[in-house]
Amino acid sequence: MSLWTTVLLASALSFVTKFAGYVVPQAVLDHPLTDRVMHYLPVALLSALIAVQTFTSGSGSFAFDARAAGLAVAIVCLLLRAPFLVVVVAAAATAALLRAAGIG
Repeated sequence: MSLWTTVLLASALSFVTKFAGYVVPQAVLDHPLTDRVMHYLPVALLSALIAVQTFTSGSGSFAFDARAAGLAVAIVCLLLRAPFLVVVVAAAATAALLRAAGIG
């Protein structure tokens, strides 16, 4: 499958998903299960995105490098309730310093 085929299929799927949002009955949207899934779905998707971007290399294989250390620093900063900008800067600085030192 070529890249453009994938982009066109993803675009069509996105359009169908958005259109389906208009035709779904209100009773389905008001159901407690739907509300619960919609509450946790963004967290699950963001976690999956972070895991893929942190632990895979360009070829798609598993990689454990400076990005993992940056993620660990970000988690520690979040546990300490640091502001978001501090979390991002600390994680990026950690990864950059490790890469500058030749680690990762």
